[in-house]
Order: sequence, then structure tokens, then C-alpha cells
Amino acid sequence: MTDTHFDVIVVGAGGAMGSSTCFELARRGVRVLGLDQAGIAHGVGSSHGLSRMIRLAYYEHPDYVPLLRRAYERWRELEALSNQRILEMTGAIYAGPAGCELVEGSRASATQHGIAHEMLDRQEIAHRFPLLSLPDDHVGLFEPAGGFVYPERAITAYADLATRAGATLRPHEALRAWTSNSVTTDLTTYTCDSLVLCGGAWTSAIVRDLGIGLRVTRQVMGWSVPGDPAPFAIGRFPCWAVQQPDGSLYYGFPITDGAPGVKVAHHKPGPVIEPGQAREWTQEDVESIRAIVKQVVPGARGAVSVRLCMYTNSPDQHFIIGPHPHHPSVILACGFSGHGFKFASVVGEVLADLALDGRTKWPVGFLSPTRFGPPGSAQ
Repeated sequence: MTDTHFDVIVVGAGGAMGSSTCFELARRGVRVLGLDQAGIAHGVGSSHGLSRMIRLAYYEHPDYVPLLRRAYERWRELEALSNQRILEMTGAIYAGPAGCELVEGSRASATQHGIAHEMLDRQEIAHRFPLLSLPDDHVGLFEPAGGFVYPERAITAYADLATRAGATLRPHEALRAWTSNSVTTDLTTYTCDSLVLCGGAWTSAIVRDLGIGLRVTRQVMGWSVPGDPAPFAIGRFPCWAVQQPDGSLYYGFPITDGAPGVKVAHHKPGPVIEPGQAREWTQEDVESIRAIVKQVVPGARGAVSVRLCMYTNSPDQHFIIGPHPHHPSVILACGFSGHGFKFASVVGEVLADLALDGRTKWPVGFLSPTRFGPPGSAQ
């Protein structure tokens, strides 16, 4: 065995899925190399922004719930191993017009999987969450298990624990080419038994023969500084999401550790871009954040700051996890479509299973790349 041969190589080790996978492999005694073109917990991809919502009553599809239950367990494990707070349980309210997808989908998942929840009418929402400004026809579902994860903190913890367990992490070393059992960077060529590709927005450039159309979009998140921050503190204000007439969501958080104010954002694919493009915010971005604050949390109005990230959207907005259709020893994790971070803790476990054993006990079959048909057939 040479210094350039590893059991598993993970590309994208500076992000959520890659760092979690490196840790899981290293803790199993596997010789693992993690590469990333940027740094650890960098801000040029999709896994930053000080807070990422986590929900158990998953409106997108009930099949995600078993994975989410495991994700919660693994986030708590990461807290214990790193001796720091990673997951905040604030409770979450999901609201919209009666019969809307957000509320009814959340209720369907909660009912099917026995998740604690409360259905609230508009009067009860106003009584319990007076800082939220909602139309009279809105109803809601409150989930005590809702909350958020600190993304930068989590990724850094995973990377640190992976290194302590024996992983070799090489940030700022970009992938240039790969085969089923090798990767080439600007520095050298490494060989491996299995390869895990967690390239995020760069997946289409890395995996040119996948045949699944991935759209990278520009996303805006912002923070508004209220005159009185106390009512928006953790413990007093929940995470929230409100469905809009076009089916998209406005969503937000209490004031989190290190945040300049109340965070809000729009969950809807933005303009299509090339990875790394349009990294500068505009005045229009600022106004879009102000509009969300004015509509939903007017008491949080104040100075606004914004940051940008990216969604990597799959054709059906569901994740893509599984072996590459052409290369069984190459495992893919991509297309998280703006709602994947909360799963990173369990995805690392899944990817490690697939890389080492070719199978996993966790129910990810519905996320397989093969659901789109033979390579080249998806648009």
C-alpha cells in the first residue's frame, strides 16, 4: 500500500455530506481520503448560512421520515462527540391556506409515522405566535420536533472527528479527473477501492455521464435586525414556514448563535447559474428579504444583510443517492434540491455502507439514480 492508495476517496469533504461520510468511514477503521476544492465548512457551496431547518413531519414525502429519525439520533451523537450544541429544538409552525401542500403533507407524514403535532386554526396561531403575520384564511401545523442545525459548526465537527479517527483531509485540492478506482488532482493521482462523489453544485461538471439533468440555482438568504431582539430569541420564537400562492415557501428562524438578526429566506429555485457564478449580492436581493420580513414577521424589520448559496435541483426535487449506473464502485450523493442538509448525519452513514458493502439497511431505494430510467434518458 502506498501513500496515494486509499480504501475510499470522498470528493466534497468540505461540505455536509462529504464531511459526515469521511467521519463515518474513518470511525470504521477505513483508510479514507477527503478532497475539496475549497476549505472545510466553506461558504461557496450549499452548506452554510448559520442555520438549516430540520423537520420530522416531512411534507415532501413520508418516505423520508425513517431517515429523519436516524438523522436526529446522529446529530445528537455528534453533539456528544464534539461537546458542542449542533441541533436546536425550537419547535416549528408550518402554515398556509386550508388544504395546502405544506400543511396537508406535513399532517400526512405525521399521521403515518406517529409524529407529535398539533393542528391550529388562525386564531390559535395568532394567540401562540403573535409575531407571525398571516392571512385570515391560513391554518397551521405545529411540530415540537422542528428546529435547526448549525451547519458550519456541524461540518467542522465532522471534519475534526474524521481527522482524529485517521482520515486524511485535503482541502483546497480540486478534482480534475476520475475513474472507478482513481482520482487525479492538480497535485497527483490517488487510487482507491471505492469513490464517493458529493460534489454539490459541481456534480454535473464532475459526473458527465450520469444522464440526469441537474439545475444549479442562485438562492438568497438574509437577516433582519429587529429593534427589540428579545421576542425573537431561541426559546421564545419558533422556526416557521408559510406556503405562498405559487406553492413555494417563505421560512425563517429565531435569532441563532452568531447571527446578526432574524433569518428569513424563500424556498423556491432561483435563477439558473453556473457553479460559483453570481456570488455578489444586489440591492434587489436586499429588497426581496425586506419583503418577506414585512409580510410575515414585521416586528423584525430593521437593517438587512444577505448571503448567497446554491440549490442543486434534481428533476423531481428529491435526492439522488446510490451507485453510479455505469460504475458500481462509485457512489453518488447529489441533487439535494435545497432541503438536504438536515439529512447529512444519516447520509454519511448510508454512503459509508454503500461504499464498503454495496448496500445499506436504511431505506434509500426511492432516491436511487435508476428511478430516472437508463442513463441518458432523463432531461
